[in-house]
Amino acid sequence: MSKIHSIALLPGDGIGVDVVAEAVKCLRAVEERVGAPLFEFEELSVGAGEYLQSGNPLPEPTFERLKSFDAILLGAMGLPNVRWADGTEMTPQIELRERLDLYCGLRPIRLYAPDHSPLRSAEIDFLLIRENCEGLFFARHQKVDPDADEVRDILRISRESSERLFHDAFQQARKRRGKVTLVDKANVLPSMAFFRRIFDEIAPQYPDIHTERVYVDAMALYMVQRPGHYDVIVTENMFGDILSDLAAGLIGGMGMAPSADIGPKYAVFQPSHGTAPDIAGKGIANPVATILSAAMMLDWLQLHEPASWIWKAVEQVYQTQPSIKTRDLGGNTSTTEMGLAIIEILRKV
Repeated sequence: MSKIHSIALLPGDGIGVDVVAEAVKCLRAVEERVGAPLFEFEELSVGAGEYLQSGNPLPEPTFERLKSFDAILLGAMGLPNVRWADGTEMTPQIELRERLDLYCGLRPIRLYAPDHSPLRSAEIDFLLIRENCEGLFFARHQKVDPDADEVRDILRISRESSERLFHDAFQQARKRRGKVTLVDKANVLPSMAFFRRIFDEIAPQYPDIHTERVYVDAMALYMVQRPGHYDVIVTENMFGDILSDLAAGLIGGMGMAPSADIGPKYAVFQPSHGTAPDIAGKGIANPVATILSAAMMLDWLQLHEPASWIWKAVEQVYQTQPSIKTRDLGGNTSTTEMGLAIIEILRKV
């Protein structure tokens, strides 16, 4: 663990600033436990706030600078009242996925306490894998005539992106319980039938992995009815965007849902939630999703043992201190108190 890893911090907008601060504290606690420096942090300005300052939410010099880091830890970006002329919000986090080829979106969904879930389920533990760079999001850069009577978005599915996504899904399943569920709409959309055909071509290369195929509308039902059935779920960009929010609702909300956007060379780690400007700076945001995203970053940096310390610390907080809950889970623990509770266990777990 002697290498010092350079980490770009992109707190962004809204509660991104609050939750990234707690993740950094946890990473510093990891260093204390190791007894040696592991990280060199540099904070950069990206997001709607940066747009208001410079006219660009992701300045080109900043983008080029990001390529020099070992990993990127991101808070949240965008504000509902800061929009482009066509009415869409600033989404530099999506631009980072596309320009850095972060095609594989990993979204682990794990329930830490039954009372966090509206289902009161005993066990929810699956990994949703979202293709990040094409799908229905592919059309987002099109120029639209403001006087147009009709606007069409093109859903793009390519063989290259699908093949690498499915290989990643099967490899993730080998680390877990050995099952992959494909989610598509192959009964209606030709692009989705193509998506499934590529999945069916890849699956025989992994004879040890059980597979199943589910239409996205049915998946929205099954994910609520039997979430414990699933292990690895892989799907298209927009479907993954929607289902990951539904999945987060099953485990207590977006404040419990970490994520990683990974490509061949670069990776960004961030909570699945947005900027929540209505509670920014009030000290009530849940930092757990960001702290767990930092744990995912450690795994990607091959710091597997320290990553496990963070995962176990979060688990122990919720299992041994049921009164420690932020507002989103029905408690009154502050952002910093939540971070401190995790750090106290992290130092000795």
